Amino acid sequence: MNRRTAFLTTLAVTTALTATACGGEDTAASGKPADSKPASQAPSPAPTPTASESSGRPTMTFPSDAKNVFEYEKTGDAAKDAALRDSTLGVNSVDEAIFKGSTDSEALGFYNVDRALSGAIVFVNRYIKANDTWVGETRYFDYEVKLSGTKKAYITYCSDESKSFLKNKKTGKVDNTPTTADSYVLYHTALTKNADGVWQTTDVASERGSEKCQP
Repeated sequence: MNRRTAFLTTLAVTTALTATACGGEDTAASGKPADSKPASQAPSPAPTPTASESSGRPTMTFPSDAKNVFEYEKTGDAAKDAALRDSTLGVNSVDEAIFKGSTDSEALGFYNVDRALSGAIVFVNRYIKANDTWVGETRYFDYEVKLSGTKKAYITYCSDESKSFLKNKKTGKVDNTPTTADSYVLYHTALTKNADGVWQTTDVASERGSEKCQP
């Protein structure tokens, strides 16, 4: 099986996030809605951070046989770029918890709150219960970011799991499954900027096998 399963699979949740992002935005100073800028190719930030990006942020480490690669270009808007960066760190924090085999990792609760955090805990615990981890590379691409006021952001993106696989910690067996349409996942996420300037993921919905993300 693919190493990922959806945090939230309910279509209603996905629809709600999308509707909020598209229809509930505040207008920018120009009087136009805050626009989104799809990302293209530049791999920014680093795929597997080994040190905190700034003072007070938790350090995250990945094993040598697993990495996430995030493909997006900076938008030139400081708030959007910060939200994009922290979104990727939120993804990394979930995977770091899987590698550690614990939901008590500092980064998990630093970058995820509310339903995103509770969903992440359930997700990580599935790995822990099965004594699983994952290996390989997961690629994240086709980023779009929208702002709503100064403290809310909505980010959608795709993931390509065709090169990442489940691995059982006890046996060391890697589940080398073939690539199918379900290897590609569309994510809808909501983020809120906290008092310390961290963009925390508050909600995640996903659609496995989405046509939008197919090669």
